[in-house]
Amino acid sequence: MQPTVLRMAEHYRVIAYSLADERTSGFRWDPSLGFENYMCQLEEVLDRARLERATLVGVSYGGLIAAEFAARHPERVTGLVLASALSTDWQPDRRARFYMRSPRLLSPIFVVTAPMRLAPEVRAAFPTIREQLRFMAVHSWRVFRAPASPPRMARRVRWAQAHEFADPARVQAPVLVVTGEPDLDRVVPVEVSRRTLDRLPSARHVVLPRTGHIGIVTQPDRFCRVMDQFLSQGA
Repeated sequence: MQPTVLRMAEHYRVIAYSLADERTSGFRWDPSLGFENYMCQLEEVLDRARLERATLVGVSYGGLIAAEFAARHPERVTGLVLASALSTDWQPDRRARFYMRSPRLLSPIFVVTAPMRLAPEVRAAFPTIREQLRFMAVHSWRVFRAPASPPRMARRVRWAQAHEFADPARVQAPVLVVTGEPDLDRVVPVEVSRRTLDRLPSARHVVLPRTGHIGIVTQPDRFCRVMDQFLSQGA
C-alpha cells in the first residue's frame, strides 16, 4: 500500500503499521489473546502517536480490525473507511478452508495461483502491456522484500472466527465502504464487503472503476481523491 500511503501523506498525517504478530512490527503480542491482540495494538498506535481520535482505514483483513475498534471505541474514531474489506460476519469459503488445512505445505499452490487471481484486475487497471509488466515487476519486488506468511494468515483467520465481534451499530463515525468491481475482486467478493452497508444504513459506498481487490495499490490517486472527498465532508 506504499503508493497510497505516500500520496496521502502529502496532505494528511498518515500512520501505517504492521500487524502485531509480524516479526518486524515492533509490537508485543500474546498468542492466547487471539484477535484481541489487534485491538490492543491499535490503541497503542494511537497512544504512541498522541492521537485522541483518528480516521481509520481498514483494507481487506484490516477492515475487521478497524470496524471492531470503531464499534468498541467510538470516542476515538472520527471516520471509518473499509476498502475491499471483510465483514465482521465473514466466514472462510471453500478455497480459504483448503489452504488453512496445511498452510505451509500448500503455500506453493497459493503463490503460483495468486498472479492468476490478480491478472484480470491488472489488465483492467493498466491499458498497455508495458504498464502491466511494470506494475507486476515493481509489486513483485515489494512482495519479495516483505513476503506473506501462510501460517500467520491462517492463524489470523482462525482468530477472527473465534472472536465475538461487537455490534456494528455501535459505530458512530461516518463510514465509507470502498470496493472494486464485482467481477475483478477475486480475493474478497464485493458482496462480502457490501454486507456492512446492510448493517450500517448510513454508510456510503464508492466503487473504484477498473479495480478489484488491490485498487488501493493500482489506483492510488483515484483512491486518494475518494478519501479527500470523504474527509472534506467531515469524517
